[in-house]
Amino acid sequence: MIITCEKCRTRYRIADSVLDKPELKVRCHKCGHRFIVQRAAPIDDAFLLQEELHPDYSRVIAVSNQKGGVAKTTTTLNLGAAFARMGKRVLLVDFDVQANLTILLGFRKAKSFYDVLAGGVKDIGGAVVKTKYANLSLLPSSSKMALLKKKYLSQHNFEYLLRDRLRTIQDKYDHVLIDTPPSIEFFTLNALVAANLVVVPSTCEYLSMHGVSQIHDVIDVLKKGINREVECKVLITMHHPQNTSEKVIFDKLRQTYRDNLFKTVIEADDRMQESHIVNEPISYYAETSRAAKQYMQLAEEIAG
Repeated sequence: MIITCEKCRTRYRIADSVLDKPELKVRCHKCGHRFIVQRAAPIDDAFLLQEELHPDYSRVIAVSNQKGGVAKTTTTLNLGAAFARMGKRVLLVDFDVQANLTILLGFRKAKSFYDVLAGGVKDIGGAVVKTKYANLSLLPSSSKMALLKKKYLSQHNFEYLLRDRLRTIQDKYDHVLIDTPPSIEFFTLNALVAANLVVVPSTCEYLSMHGVSQIHDVIDVLKKGINREVECKVLITMHHPQNTSEKVIFDKLRQTYRDNLFKTVIEADDRMQESHIVNEPISYYAETSRAAKQYMQLAEEIAG
């Protein structure tokens, strides 16, 4: 028998022998939602749905913090590469006018999201390029993206622009990761509305911690507007575990966000800067490095 989660629309196949009574209380493996599938007998805990048939949507992950220099682009690239190495089909979306993610992957004159829309095409798949890494594709950015804000900001529901276009292609991917600029405006709002998970990178510095708080406030407002849940979790990046001041802020973040703080911590690693110079994800440039292992650990934590 095939059943569908009422909340996230993920579909599962369960054995008919499980439904031996009129109703069954179940819990979705993907989103944790509990619901009833025709079974009346009360049970102590929910039956955990795990045999996923095919997800009705891919997990869209926005990487965002209004503070710059916290490894947003680095996290988007290396988390995406880690997912790809796990065999997941991954699309990276560069939604920042600076186009740093596009440059890091070696693309400088590729067609961008703006170019597709300017041509009157709704399907943005024509702008997606395959990288040289298996399972990893990119929707590039360029300086022309600045015109996107100028053209659409005054339009009604401008914040749904990216979400609606992604829906035309996202079923081709297991994960879509969106890199955002260091500000909360047109591009970031579009990314947050499109996402069902927001990863907020933060260094253990006071101003970065303040940026985390602002992103959480914005997401709380967005949840009411888009009428659905958006998970938001903080990721500690570029961490120096022996630094006393960083220890203090790390403890503060842990106390403040608790379950909304990733267990994985990305520590400072000189190999990361080297990987940027050669335009390679850290897991390909230095597979055994500390940072490569930690981004793989993060991918596994998100994948569950």
